[in-house]
Amino acid sequence: MLIQEFLTELKKKKWVDLSHEFGETSPHFPAFNAASAKTIFTSEEDGFFVKEYNFVGQYATHIDPPIHFGAESGEWVSDIPLKDLIAPLVVIDKSEVVKENPDYSLTVDDIKEWEKENGNIPEGAFVALRTDWSKRWPNQKLMENPDDEGQNHYPGWSIEAIEYIYETRHAVANGHETYDTDTAVNQPTGGFAAEALALQSGHYQVEMLTHLDEVPATGAIISVMTPKFEKSPGFPTRVIAYLP
Repeated sequence: MLIQEFLTELKKKKWVDLSHEFGETSPHFPAFNAASAKTIFTSEEDGFFVKEYNFVGQYATHIDPPIHFGAESGEWVSDIPLKDLIAPLVVIDKSEVVKENPDYSLTVDDIKEWEKENGNIPEGAFVALRTDWSKRWPNQKLMENPDDEGQNHYPGWSIEAIEYIYETRHAVANGHETYDTDTAVNQPTGGFAAEALALQSGHYQVEMLTHLDEVPATGAIISVMTPKFEKSPGFPTRVIAYLP
């Protein structure tokens, strides 16, 4: 198929934006400062309009490369192979379970049950955990979901699930709708063990995805795009799903 024919067919497909629009009041990991923007040139005074932005790399929908958790490979965002930034998209839906249990962690049994219905996760896939947590955006408190003692409650991955998608199914990356890979209630005792396993094994992930409810379990293609800032251990990203 010629490139032009391929592009024509691709543009006939439905495209879904999996990234949040973000600004100065958007939800963010509690340890980070809020984003800010300052106008430094205006069209009226200078003939062109320019803003200066300030935000941490792990802000809104963002990519985490291996070096974010000290991987020995030392891969920054710009080191991720271009061909790994486009992949078959697998969506594992646990949104109904999470409605009843916000502390839920995806298990290997969940993945195997999904595979019975949809086939094995293909090698090189991007595996996304759908929880519909992104529907709480843009409310910071709802995203954190703290109890009276200040413990946050939001879902995530088990260590075993992360191990399974990478070591057994050889996925290329994973993603989710919450701030972290690890379930919030597990963090006080277990830290960020699932995230560490994902990144330190040489893979990348995308956090705070949205609109996964508009994407099928299989058949879509995901594209992850981000600026090429030098030695970046993370950066906000634009993520697009191309539906079959």
